[in-house]
Amino acid sequence: MPATSLFDTATLRGQLGAVVRLSIPAVLAQLSSTAMQYIDATMVGSLGANASAAIGLVASTTWLLGGLCSAAATGFSVQVAHRIGAGDDARARAVVRQAAVFSLWFGLLLAALGVAISAPLPVWLGGAADIRPDAAAYFFIYACALPALLVQQMFGMILQCSGDMRTPSVLNVLMCVLDVIFNAFLIFPGFSLGPVRLPGAGMGVAGAALGTALAQAVVALLMLWTVLFRAPRLRHVGGSWRPDAACLRTAARIAIPAAVERVTLSAAQIAATRIVSPLGTIAVAANSLAVTAESLCYMPGYGISAAATTLVGQSLGAGHKGRAKRFAWLSTALGMAVMGLTAVLMYAGAPWLFRILTPDATVRALGVQVLRIEAFAEPLFAASIVAAGALRGAGDTLVPSVLNLVSMWGVRITLAAVLAPRFGLPGVWFAMCFELCVRGVLFLVRLLRGRWLQKARL
Repeated sequence: MPATSLFDTATLRGQLGAVVRLSIPAVLAQLSSTAMQYIDATMVGSLGANASAAIGLVASTTWLLGGLCSAAATGFSVQVAHRIGAGDDARARAVVRQAAVFSLWFGLLLAALGVAISAPLPVWLGGAADIRPDAAAYFFIYACALPALLVQQMFGMILQCSGDMRTPSVLNVLMCVLDVIFNAFLIFPGFSLGPVRLPGAGMGVAGAALGTALAQAVVALLMLWTVLFRAPRLRHVGGSWRPDAACLRTAARIAIPAAVERVTLSAAQIAATRIVSPLGTIAVAANSLAVTAESLCYMPGYGISAAATTLVGQSLGAGHKGRAKRFAWLSTALGMAVMGLTAVLMYAGAPWLFRILTPDATVRALGVQVLRIEAFAEPLFAASIVAAGALRGAGDTLVPSVLNLVSMWGVRITLAAVLAPRFGLPGVWFAMCFELCVRGVLFLVRLLRGRWLQKARL
């Protein structure tokens, strides 16, 4: 069977080293994404609680559309991992061509849908009248940038699944830097850079959306260019660009359950937004900023999850089921350890984080309270994140989507609806904490049973 550099050693120590080597750049990429969220939240937070609440109101819907992009990317990137693992570079390149064509039309379709609902969305979500205009403008710009987001995610995941974690990491750091620059010029009417006063567009909340969209567009083009012209095993060297029914069917088999999972999770987030909205602008702002603050804790888990997808996918492509299982467990254990540590840091540093994110003392106090509730769930949250990545590498996306459906709707939303009227936002976050623990246990059981190893089909 063909071997790749990921499988140069069969020892447990060597496999753990492979997990760590691939995880580090992937974690750095996720942390750069988190830094971008902090930057956006801090810049917008300086405009006041209403500005933060406007973005927080539509955040769950942006996660929904972004999740559909991620699911589509999964359908093609997992195939690339299997082909690379099997040593079939020609078929890996064929998958890349199909991904490029699919990204074009699906991205435009999502953008059209987002633009169509941008105006009534804040009303549907129960937002206060004074934050609706900013929320609608933010979502409109986000929707227009969805094709760029899809290309960025699609080709970033393809590079990761080919074993190149470094390039997406570097490009995501670049996106963070560009986001800072664009936001500074677009959000504020002017800002100081040392002794120099520079002019700005003064667009406020809409400027934050446009700055992020421009940064994503630049990085999306660089990701696409890297895959098509620079990646040694993937770059375009001829071949048909016509639709390939077999490739698209496999992508659909992997992506549709992943999309259902994203929809159920994001729909639950939207339902949670409806539960939080009646609690008032302070609660909406604190909820939004607490979600941003928490991402510092769980983003390393998503980086390790990306490494797990690559290692499991390439192992199964090469026919090594036992090694795929070991990589899955090693990755999950590493994720739980790392997120357990970050949870401790998040609990201790919650007041400091909120001093960065908002000048509003009331929002700070409530945000710190709910963030500390969530810290207790992080190790088992890590188990669900990383195990899901390992299962994804095997093409097992249907059962995880069912587990998420049961956990989110059967536990979190039900419990939050009961607790919110009596305990306010802390009740909502207690429901979230409890549900994440339940979800982590469900994914560990799925991983332990081992049936996911039979899901990989080339």
